Amino acid sequence: MAKEWGYASHNGPDHWPELYPFAKGDKQSPIELHTKDINHDPSLGPWTASYDPGSAKTILNNGKTCRVVFDDVYDRSMLRGGPLHGSYRLRQFHLHWGSSDDHGSEHIVDGVKYAAELHLVHWNPKYNTYGGALKQPDGIAVVGVFLKIGCEKGEFQLFLDALDKVKTKGKEAPFTNFNPSCLFPTCRDYWTYQGSFTTPPCEECIVWILLKEPITVSSDQMAKLRSIYSSAENEPPVPLVGNWRPPQPIKGRIVRASFK
Repeated sequence: MAKEWGYASHNGPDHWPELYPFAKGDKQSPIELHTKDINHDPSLGPWTASYDPGSAKTILNNGKTCRVVFDDVYDRSMLRGGPLHGSYRLRQFHLHWGSSDDHGSEHIVDGVKYAAELHLVHWNPKYNTYGGALKQPDGIAVVGVFLKIGCEKGEFQLFLDALDKVKTKGKEAPFTNFNPSCLFPTCRDYWTYQGSFTTPPCEECIVWILLKEPITVSSDQMAKLRSIYSSAENEPPVPLVGNWRPPQPIKGRIVRASFK
């Protein structure tokens, strides 16, 4: 099957299950959160991230998103606590965004869509390899951060400035000495549930940690994010926008809150 998945009408989320059977599973992400139905779980403690800025390696435009890749050969940048058992290694972070400021996040909170959503992807080294972790229900931990429009965020600008080097699909450039914990909000309160990757093959291996408090970026900063292309250098330019999957059925899963 030569058809490549994407976000257009002919290859978008509605078509993913044709090529990727996981995508019609019972634990798919994202979901819509209805906060009135979510209970506080007092057993959920705080999560901590201890990231080594030296583990940041490259920035990549893969035509679907822009991703920053980290060295995960050993325990350098780690996530612990919260709903997790053991420590997880940071592998990459990437974003999802819309064609305008009024939508773009994948998770929706009480009907609210944010301008973008940041995903920091970690894997459980007790499964030896990233590929092995993908086959386990607790193999991957993703911290999700919402981006809302307001004041400019200086730390986010460091990432945005690097986009000029990866304007088109397939481009990769060095991106070093960056600590992504500068992109976390002050408040560490979160929701957690069992879900999946939001891109094919949509494996159901993720413990989600969704931060309640969004970070604020400016409208100009969002415009910069939309200035990259999903097309290659030698192709007619196609802006990379609208790379979000709509919410999936919750199918009886429980969402828990770390806060009252």
